[in-house]
Amino acid sequence: MDLIACLSSGKGTWGHVNRLIEDKEWENIYLITNEFGKENFHTEKKVDLILVNSSQGLRELRNEIENQLKDKLKIEVALNIVSGTGKEHMAIASALLKLGVGIRLIALTKDGVEEL
Repeated sequence: MDLIACLSSGKGTWGHVNRLIEDKEWENIYLITNEFGKENFHTEKKVDLILVNSSQGLRELRNEIENQLKDKLKIEVALNIVSGTGKEHMAIASALLKLGVGIRLIALTKDGVEEL
């Protein structure tokens, strides 16, 4: 299964996202982030960065995410939105739904990576 994770604002959330990436095998990993995330987040695994400008309007943000993920996803994805803002979360969810993929919310818990 592919992992899609928001990598944005939120104290301590980058560590959460990094553990999700490192603790489970994913077919593909897509991180929705900005230039700051591109320059400062590092992981050993191969990730595809979906670079966005979060200061734009919600529709524009959704379209930007949708266009960058189009033709890359299978029928279902694992989604983590611990990091980021409500606006970013809305845009990501809307883009995935417009692409017609199923969403499984996943998170890092005391028992490891789990579906919620």
